[in-house]
Amino acid sequence: MSKSLNRVIRALAEAGIASTPVEMAAETRTAAQAAEAVGCHLDQIAKSIIFQGLTSGEAILFLTAGGNQVDPDKASACAGEALGRADADLVRAQTGFAIGGVSPVGHLTPIRAFLDPRLQEFSEIWAAAGTPRHVFAIQPVDLLRITNAQVTDFKSQSK
Repeated sequence: MSKSLNRVIRALAEAGIASTPVEMAAETRTAAQAAEAVGCHLDQIAKSIIFQGLTSGEAILFLTAGGNQVDPDKASACAGEALGRADADLVRAQTGFAIGGVSPVGHLTPIRAFLDPRLQEFSEIWAAAGTPRHVFAIQPVDLLRITNAQVTDFKSQSK
């Protein structure tokens, strides 16, 4: 079992969340792949989008519904600093995950997080569990609690 998956399992258990990551037969790197594999609505997939604070240099997590896109200007306003693209090295160094399997929990270092209100419209959502094939189910209220995310609108209006 991968170290990344183990960190997610441990983080869920420590938070009192009774959810066991599930290995899918196909990759779940994209929200569409994950929704198809799980058999749920696209917006029930909590995408972990990482930006880099251009002032702080830190990774900042935006948890958005699968069908939504993050608006960079709104995200910057939420974060209180200009944001840029986080490269794979920064994502790996600060979260411990590779792009395509970034979990909202189990990070190597604490991370500021923001949550798309759309995710709260479902009784159950799914998120990456640290690998390109593992996902876990969680109630939005629990995800909000264990990520200490701020609920705010940062989505693009194109949808």
